[in-house]
Amino acid sequence: MGIDPGYGIVGYGVVEYSHGHFTPIKAGTIKTPSDLEFLKRLRVIYLDMQGLIEHYRPDEIAVEKLFFNTNITTGIDVAQARGVTLLPAVMQNLPVYEYTPLQVKSSIVGYGYAEKKQVQEMVRSMLHLAQIIKPDDAADAMAIAITHGLSLNTRRVMEKFDKAAK
Repeated sequence: MGIDPGYGIVGYGVVEYSHGHFTPIKAGTIKTPSDLEFLKRLRVIYLDMQGLIEHYRPDEIAVEKLFFNTNITTGIDVAQARGVTLLPAVMQNLPVYEYTPLQVKSSIVGYGYAEKKQVQEMVRSMLHLAQIIKPDDAADAMAIAITHGLSLNTRRVMEKFDKAAK
């Protein structure tokens, strides 16, 4: 399961990955109303994420690593939302992996400074979908899930290589 954290919209993407092939299971968002008190928004995110994890039973969680641009207040709020987003996974002892936007773009497009549209089109192509996933938050989460699958595949290949070398 890939997660694009936020407090207004949390994107999630669930894929099955087997033998180098991705099968899309579900892409969607958790939305919180902007007029809802911030702490109540966090509660909505936590409960919805808990339900998604219980429903889809992912083996692992991949999440976008946060970086702060100019607005530190927004960054702190997103960090709090990210914490409650990941808490259900942590409570169920699911492994959590982090990927920077640069890593995701490099993994999906092969270029760390790719445009969002390029990433979305590659996700569509890799999942053999007729259309780009909407909204953007769900597409981003699916890209994170795919990045993790590709990273997992690389780790498995390296483990086999290390065992063979011994």
